[in-house]
Amino acid sequence: MPDQPNTTLIVEGGGFKSAFTTGILDAFQMTGFRPFNRYLGISGGSIALSYFLSEQYRFGLASLLHLAQDSNFTAFSRIFSEQGYMDIDIIGAVAREQIVFDLLKAMKVSLRHPVNFVATDELTGRAAYLKPNRTNWMDAIIASSAIPFFTKGRHNFEGNTYVDGGCSDPLPARWAYQQGARNILVLRTWPRSMRFERTWTDLAGSYYYRADPILSNIVDRGHAIYNECADFLENPPDDLNIIQLAPVTQLATGTYLNSVDSIMKDYGLGLDTGLQYVAGLI
Repeated sequence: MPDQPNTTLIVEGGGFKSAFTTGILDAFQMTGFRPFNRYLGISGGSIALSYFLSEQYRFGLASLLHLAQDSNFTAFSRIFSEQGYMDIDIIGAVAREQIVFDLLKAMKVSLRHPVNFVATDELTGRAAYLKPNRTNWMDAIIASSAIPFFTKGRHNFEGNTYVDGGCSDPLPARWAYQQGARNILVLRTWPRSMRFERTWTDLAGSYYYRADPILSNIVDRGHAIYNECADFLENPPDDLNIIQLAPVTQLATGTYLNSVDSIMKDYGLGLDTGLQYVAGLI
């Protein structure tokens, strides 16, 4: 399918919930559905998006299954350590050594159409839209995925320090609109109706980072920022068309907790969702 002007694909984060969006993207691969001229990935969504850009069918799924079964990737004993519960540096190792990411093929796409991974500048608390290239692609993914409190919480990228993009712009449709997008397809990992309230993890994380007021505020306000972004998707400007592909109910996988069965269930749901969407356009 030829490119459509001013059409952006946004892939939401969500840790292992990305099994759902990976399924949608594999459906797009199967059907040759690629009308987009800009791509935006957030946190775990940047991994799924990368394998889509490299045209590596089912590699995103293979990566999730590999990480789910890697005993070194998650460990409750590391929650209060520098490394964190989830060792996100392993993501890069997997992409380089096990489920090998075809960087050159993805780069060819990014040279024609802008690719950005959303991260949060630790010094300002504002969203940054990182541009991955041949030398820093995996670093951009890890910077976008450095969730405070659950991972090492920060990652250096080209001289600056970043935390997870979901903390500042988890659904960057407003930014895409400002860049000229007038048609946006958003692949969600939460139901469209989902809105969040402050939880004990927000309070605990905010207290844990109390020595860093900006980071503490990022953690404390994450729920409100998400809700604002989700509301924008439902009430866009008149000249912006937004389509959301989202699960109707909460997925079987959790952001951090999962099983092979739950990943496969959500992947299958995403695959069906993607195929039905493309079929409806024919």
